[in-house]
Amino acid sequence: MSASKTYDVIVVGAGLAGLCAGLRAAEGGLRVRVIEQSADEAYLCNSRYTGGLFHIAMDDMAGDPPWVVDNVRRSMHGETDEALATTLAANARRTLAWLKQQGVRFIKAGPDGLRQNSLAPPGVRQTGLHWQGRAGDVMLRTLADALRRRGGILTRGVEARELVMENGRCAGLLVREGGVDVRLGAQAVVLADGGFQADMELMKRFISPAPERLLMRNARSGRGAGLRMAETVGAKLVGMDRFYGHIQYRAAMEDERFWPYPVLDSLATAGIVVDGTGSRFCDEGLGGIHVTNAIARLADPLSAWIVFDAAIWNGPGTDWLLPANPYLLSAGGALVSAPTLEALADKTGLPADALTRTVAAYNGAARGEGEARPERTAARYKPWPVEEAPFHAVPVCAGVTYTMGGIATDAKARVLAQDGAPIAGLFAAGATTGGLEGGSRSGYSGGLSKSSVFGLIAGETLVEQLASRAA
Repeated sequence: MSASKTYDVIVVGAGLAGLCAGLRAAEGGLRVRVIEQSADEAYLCNSRYTGGLFHIAMDDMAGDPPWVVDNVRRSMHGETDEALATTLAANARRTLAWLKQQGVRFIKAGPDGLRQNSLAPPGVRQTGLHWQGRAGDVMLRTLADALRRRGGILTRGVEARELVMENGRCAGLLVREGGVDVRLGAQAVVLADGGFQADMELMKRFISPAPERLLMRNARSGRGAGLRMAETVGAKLVGMDRFYGHIQYRAAMEDERFWPYPVLDSLATAGIVVDGTGSRFCDEGLGGIHVTNAIARLADPLSAWIVFDAAIWNGPGTDWLLPANPYLLSAGGALVSAPTLEALADKTGLPADALTRTVAAYNGAARGEGEARPERTAARYKPWPVEEAPFHAVPVCAGVTYTMGGIATDAKARVLAQDGAPIAGLFAAGATTGGLEGGSRSGYSGGLSKSSVFGLIAGETLVEQLASRAA
């Protein structure tokens, strides 16, 4: 092992959360080093892939804080850490202002709250994956340049291996750099290396019995290294069984034309989603993210189909960003269509008797003539009867963007031990943390807002704790 190098702060991960934490700490006069596992200049991470919509709970994150936190509570169905939710809302507006001060550009990309704060240049809104020179790519380059101007160091090709603990305090990291094991000493470490969606062992442990049959709708860089290191030193993990993602056309498993867009959520939340036995298995009315999680939990996540009719295809099927109608077809996908449900079952290979029973029971519930099993709520998404020929089906898969659960932190981004006390010198921000999102109904607040706000707060907590010591 080579000789130790010492810093005030080491940040693991150079995505949005890590760069916000490192830059804010450097602004406060701390000696900061941000390390990134990839050696590539345009290292891939979810922040670089993002289309760039900064929102909270699918609405304007720059709104009045009491209104914003109410949106969070509603989106989370009350299953959120209240301190994290109120902190997110209270600091969202100033986080956007701070990002603009660093040179990050925003535009209004649409009339709704979701698109009030969109990165510029905007992400390309077409099917397939397009990120070079736009949105998240430009944002990360801008923040990295600002970090260097403030005296911070960003080093690529460095793999974090182990946290160094001394007398109950985090005192640095063991890393692999240039083929050599190196000890990096620090007053504090910030874990900001994203979720664990690309680690099949962790995904099987927490998310799905068959993670290899899920679509990696992400940069495949979130491997849970920070989470594993934190768990090893006694950190508490929370909300590990949920992820943010969308329903995708099954061919996306092999064909990049079909991800990250179009998403098929609007078809699912109007019609029904069945497994290979022709039976419904979740409440479609809770939204596409919840349905995506339910698909992932099936014994075979590639057995699911969305079943709908002509009215749904021509109505809700045209709704949202790059909707299934017409973008699934323009990308090269196809519907399975038939004049009757029996004929549709024959074409899909689903059991005809089971499928017709499922549709009949659902249609009755949609018309108020009984209760659906599983329950089909209507508070967020209206259930449309599946009764207008031609009938359609689409084979689908669960697209995983990032895991919602992770390391438990308090509102100052301090990592918490099993007993709820902060672990001295250890911080975390972004998708590597949990507690804000998820819950039994897969509530979603927004990845960019979570990463930027708590990355900023982590940096400010570090300055508060360490600036006088560094001086």
